Amino acid sequence: MPSVTIEEAQAKLPDLIAHLRPGEELVITRNEKPVARLMTEEVPKRRPRKAGSAKGMLTIIQDDDEHLKDFEEYMQ
Repeated sequence: MPSVTIEEAQAKLPDLIAHLRPGEELVITRNEKPVARLMTEEVPKRRPRKAGSAKGMLTIIQDDDEHLKDFEEYMQ
């Protein structure tokens, strides 16, 4: 596990965070002894989509086939 001194962590914190991969840890030391751990959050896993989960979220006010005339040549 990589480590840095507390002084180095204070001076380069944004860079240290930017270079950590999700779930990776970095040990921060003082007088060669571990005092803290810096770790990034793991990327949350996306739940699988569920059929019908958006039901009722869209309301069609009026049937409108008029706009489809512009796309007739593409729909053949």
